[in-house]
Parts: sequence; C-alpha cells; structure tokens
Amino acid sequence: MSSSAPIGVFDSGLGGISVARQIAKDMPAEHVLYFGDSANAPYGIKTPEQVRALSFDIVERFVRQGVKAVVIACNTATSAAVNDLREHYDIPIIGMEPALKVACERGDVPSDPHHIPQRVIVAATPLTLRERKFAKLMDRFDSNNTIFKEPCPDLVEIVESGRLGDHDLVMRTLHGYFDQYDMEHIDSVVLGCTHFVFYRDYFRELLPERAAVIDGNEGTVRHLGVVLESLGKLAPEDATGGVELANSDPSERIAELSRKLLNV
Repeated sequence: MSSSAPIGVFDSGLGGISVARQIAKDMPAEHVLYFGDSANAPYGIKTPEQVRALSFDIVERFVRQGVKAVVIACNTATSAAVNDLREHYDIPIIGMEPALKVACERGDVPSDPHHIPQRVIVAATPLTLRERKFAKLMDRFDSNNTIFKEPCPDLVEIVESGRLGDHDLVMRTLHGYFDQYDMEHIDSVVLGCTHFVFYRDYFRELLPERAAVIDGNEGTVRHLGVVLESLGKLAPEDATGGVELANSDPSERIAELSRKLLNV
C-alpha cells in the first residue's frame, strides 16, 4: 500500500527549506508542501505559547490540504509544540532536535571501550536552548562531554533578509558569537536551527579542518522515511515528487528567496 498524499513541512521562515530540499533529494517520489512563516519570524525570541499557537495554525492548514505527515522543520517549534501537536492529530508529526547525540558519539571508538570526551558547541535560537526539551537532551551527554550553548538569533535574520551571500557580514557575525571559544579545541559545532544549515561553508572557514559541522536534516528525513514505510504510506516509486513553496509573507522578495534557497 502506498500514498500519493503530500508531506507538510513547516518552519518559522526560510530555514526549513533546507529540510524540504533534503526530502526532495532522498525521497524524490514524495510531494512536499512547504510553508514558511516569515511574517511571524523569528520564532526563537517568542514565548512558547506564541510558537505553539502559530504551529497549530500551520498544521491545521496542512490537514485541510490532506497531508499524510508533517515535519516540523524547526527546532524551536519542535521544542514548544511537538508533544501537543501529536496529542491533537492522528497523522505522524516528525520533530527536530539539535543533533547533539551525533556530535558526542564521535568520541566513541569501536576498538576502544573508553569514550573520548567531546567539546561541542550547539548553535541554536534562544528559545530552543532555553526549553526543557533541550535541557533533557543535554543531560544525557554533558556528564562526559563539554557542551557549550550558543544562541545565534542574528543568523536567522540574515537568511530571512536575503543577505546570506554577504561574506563580510556573515563572517563578522559568526566571529561575534564564536571568538569567545578556543576553536582549535572544539570538536564539532551542531547546527541546531534549520536556518543555520545554509551557513555550513561559512562554519568550515571558521573551524579547524578536524572539527565537524553537524546538522539533523539527514537523520530527520531518514526517520520520516522509516515512519511512512511502517505505515505503508511511501509514495509510489514511479511518482513524480517535488516541493511546493508557500509563505505567510506574500511578497515577491520572499518567494524569490525561497526558490533560490531551494535550489542552492
């Protein structure tokens, strides 16, 4: 049994396009409806209650469009709303969290029973780093690793304003956040916001070659595939998939920027 129904993917703005792009790459038969809430961005500085209300409005829109699953392509919205959304709707709701587990497991060497402690920076929005969900995640790994929380709200704004290509601005902003760390002794940076995935090459400039830049997009899409397969709801293999873009900000600037980010 298969399903040609679409998958709903949403974010506070344009960052989740990086997840929609990953779905298109890894699951090309699937039809994705992407909704960016740029009119209300950024979510990372709002209250959990505000983010929850916005998330419910978007998922309700998706349900009316007949989606078979929803991906919350936003760590902030996942933190604030995923549990409530799962209780309310009977379709799969796939959330995201910073890929801290992946970063810390780099210290596990198969041939050696001793874990090599990792020094990890988690770059995310202020709300993601404040929420209990992240605190519980961090509790699992901070006893034998050193984990630094770094809120980077300006990185969201740079993407939303279309200035991602301004190399000087981006590097100046990154240095403002990360010069406080001895980067030569950092093992990895976790990109805990889907907007930040677009900065991967910039982070590579900032970090020593041996350090990793880690995001949760591939793992999220892999999990989505497993869930849909278990329910018999993967699209037929011969289906023609694609990504349909929509945004709460109806301006042509946002529409053009969305298309550009999808095709980066």
